[in-house]
Order: sequence, then structure tokens, then C-alpha cells
Amino acid sequence: HLAGHIYAICLESGFPPLPFVALVVSGGHTELYLVQGHGRYRLLGSTRDDAAGEAFDKVSKMMGLGYPGGPMIDRSARGGDPQAIAFPRAYLDKDSLDFSFSGLKTAVLLYLKQKHLLKEASIRMEEGPPIWVQDVAASFQQAVVDVLVAKTFQAARRERTAAVVLAGGVACNRLLRKEMLAQGEKAGVPICIPSPKLCTDNAAMVASAAYFKIEGALPRGWPPAYLDMDAKATLGLHEE
Repeated sequence: HLAGHIYAICLESGFPPLPFVALVVSGGHTELYLVQGHGRYRLLGSTRDDAAGEAFDKVSKMMGLGYPGGPMIDRSARGGDPQAIAFPRAYLDKDSLDFSFSGLKTAVLLYLKQKHLLKEASIRMEEGPPIWVQDVAASFQQAVVDVLVAKTFQAARRERTAAVVLAGGVACNRLLRKEMLAQGEKAGVPICIPSPKLCTDNAAMVASAAYFKIEGALPRGWPPAYLDMDAKATLGLHEE
């Protein structure tokens, strides 16, 4: 599944230059990998609590925006001020490439409680989100994106990579795509991002990863495939 997200980029362009850093960011994953070759991954960092997409979902629910939270927050943030609320950024230890979004999620909850804005009923999005919703969404989204971009390029500098790949459902986020591309241009690092339709879970991305295995690009036995295999949800990409 995770390999599929990374290999989705190959459906629209060639395999990125090696080695590259891949940020896989979705509702269930926020992980940084160093990709050294086909089937050769090294985990650089991962979330210590909530995944970024999970944080989007939970904050969206707090504001009564519904599910899935990513698109709702993205849409609501368009007219908001990303500097309106000083939500925290968790960068952790100086050299850490891990992520943490639990504190940010709690900060949003406390803000909504203090301002008596915690919503139980759904907001009618067709009428346009209220200003406070736009500002909270924009400020929260900016806090998440700032950390994702900073950690990714910290990894790229440390590993001296030739490219950066952004993958997973949260890679659909307009601000994240924009800031990744801007930072890549500034750093002189190619940024590879699949089209939004290929970022969310899809069969084509898995077929892309399978293609390279069938063609012999991946190590023999990667991964062992038998009809009686069971799923192991906690298996890391680097542990295959």
C-alpha cells in the first residue's frame, strides 16, 4: 500500500532520480522514507501520535465540517487568514525527523472551547463557512504544512537527495503542494507530486508498484506473494 503511494508518480512520469526522500502523508500515515532504489527503503521519521490526515479529520469534526476532513479544511481555509491564530508547531528534538500533531489538535480544541465555538451540529457549507471557521481552518492547515515541509527538506538536506516525492491522500492539499513546490524551487530540488486523483487510495498506484516487481526491478521475493498470505497492518514499508 505504501509502496503504491510512492510509485503513483510513475504513472505520469518516470521514476524519480535516486536517492530521493518520500513523504507519505495520509489519514493513517505520516512517514519520511529515503528511497535508495527499487524496493530499498530506509525509514527516516514517522508520527509519534496522530497522522496528519487524522488530525485534519478530528479538527474538521470539532468545527462541524464533516468527513473527510482534509477536503473540508482545505476548502474552508481558502478565505481565511493563516496568521489569525498562533497554533503551535511541534518540531521535537533538533535533529528529529519525527512528527507530532496531537498537541496541535489539542490546541485547536482548547481555542474552540475558549471562544465558545465548539460545534455539535454540521455547518451548512453551501452557504459558505463563517469567518471564524475560515481563520481556524487556515491557521491549523498552515501549522500542519509548515512542519511537513520543514521536516521533508531537513531530511533532503541531511541525506543529500536528488529529489523529493510527495505521496498519499494529504498530498491533495493545495497549500501543501504549493509550498512543497516553492521550497523545492528555492532549494534547487525537483519535487514530484502525482495528480490529486492518484494521491488518494487507488488500484493504479498498486499496479504501478507491481509493474516494477514483475519487470524484475525489485529484489526477488519483494514482497513474498502467496494466496494464503494474511494482512499485517502494522508492517512498515522498510520491513517488507
